[in-house]
Amino acid sequence: MKSAHFSSAFVLLSLVTAAPAISQATPVPGSQAKAYWDKDDFKASQDALKKEHGGATTLFVLADRFEYQSGEGSPALLLEGQGWWGTDESRLWIKSEIDYDLDAGAFEEAEVQALWSRPIARYFDLQAGVRHDFEPGPSRTYAVAAIQGLAPYWFEVDGAVFLSEEGDLSARFEAEYEFLLTQRLILQPRTELNFAAEDVPELETGGRLSTAEMGLRLRYEIDRQFAPYVGVNWKASTGETADYARTRGEDTETLSFVTGIRVWF
Repeated sequence: MKSAHFSSAFVLLSLVTAAPAISQATPVPGSQAKAYWDKDDFKASQDALKKEHGGATTLFVLADRFEYQSGEGSPALLLEGQGWWGTDESRLWIKSEIDYDLDAGAFEEAEVQALWSRPIARYFDLQAGVRHDFEPGPSRTYAVAAIQGLAPYWFEVDGAVFLSEEGDLSARFEAEYEFLLTQRLILQPRTELNFAAEDVPELETGGRLSTAEMGLRLRYEIDRQFAPYVGVNWKASTGETADYARTRGEDTETLSFVTGIRVWF
């Protein structure tokens, strides 16, 4: 019995030692698919994956506020919108705000910004570019540095610093939030604060906090891309900016009822 066991073990050992060694691919840093795929095919698959998961070039346009304002101040039409073109990693942003006074038949404010955007965190982008104000005169061009994104608890924030061609430094902070009363009925509070580092007499703007604005809008999304709304909007000038408004015979505070639509595609 023992010799039979020894014979079997000897035969098994002979077969194992005689078997050819099984080749193994050398480990490759990163994806192990590189060790088995053709180099060009692997790159093509990675490019396709990137395109399908955020690397595609897309276009987005939003008219966030297209509204009629009436109340204590002069009736006005307001258009505030923004849009971007690019990928998740690199985008061109265009932002604009236009305020048209219906009584005077003239533009109170008209500005446009062109910014290049790059992500700096999961929910925030760093933006840089230029801004040009057509109104109020005299027209000015500014260099812009901004941060835009989604803060904790889902607050949408947008903060920017502006340096004009004349060396005037100013800043703007915007924040808004969306309360979903239902899946289609949404209440949106919003605030905007404008600051100036010093008085700018030619623009009738005072230093420090120059204007403050708060609004509350209730919209109904008939379609996700089309939503009419109603609401109220309060705006006030402060400090030297308020003094300039009094000199022109204008109110330093206005409360307006608004109605408009929000559209995106």
